Amino acid sequence: MLYSLRGTLVFRDMAGAAVECGGVAYYCKTTLSTLSRLGKVGGEAMLYTYLLVRNEALDLFGFSDLGELSCFKMLISVSGVGPKAALAILSAMSPERFALCVASGDYKSITAAPGVGNKLAQRVVLELKDKVSGADIAGGITQLPGGGAAAGTGNAGEAVSALMVLGYSQSEAAAVIGKLDTALSVEDLIKAALQGLARQK
Repeated sequence: MLYSLRGTLVFRDMAGAAVECGGVAYYCKTTLSTLSRLGKVGGEAMLYTYLLVRNEALDLFGFSDLGELSCFKMLISVSGVGPKAALAILSAMSPERFALCVASGDYKSITAAPGVGNKLAQRVVLELKDKVSGADIAGGITQLPGGGAAAGTGNAGEAVSALMVLGYSQSEAAAVIGKLDTALSVEDLIKAALQGLARQK
């Protein structure tokens, strides 16, 4: 399984980019947000990758950060959501915003993605939110690591829920959120937490 690619960006279009590594150029389908972060053709590029095997076809997808990759894998696990719809959703919103939409049940915002209607957006929220609610974190973080104060159902609790949507365990999410300033907005907490979790890998 390919984990990531680092090499020279040799091609890009509106659907993806090709990165040459060791004389072989790998074309990765990706999101508009990842494309916007790639430099000019001829420069160095790095993408976290996901190889999808279906109907005897191999499709390679690349993302600029692990949060976007996690969102993509969660989305294609939802029945009826293919890679095209997943890329459309992640082109319309950041991983932090997507996780927050699922955690709060805001399916309407997800319909802003081209080709994603109400029924599909509702299915995304229902199937992914169930994975969070099953962990029973309705009360948010009850006790932060190191004996910190309880966070209740405030921004910290919502951020933990959103991180669990992205596939992190409650303990992982609570540990990283507990080190942050809970006065930050939910989206800022998620963004900072994802950066911290990425550094731990």
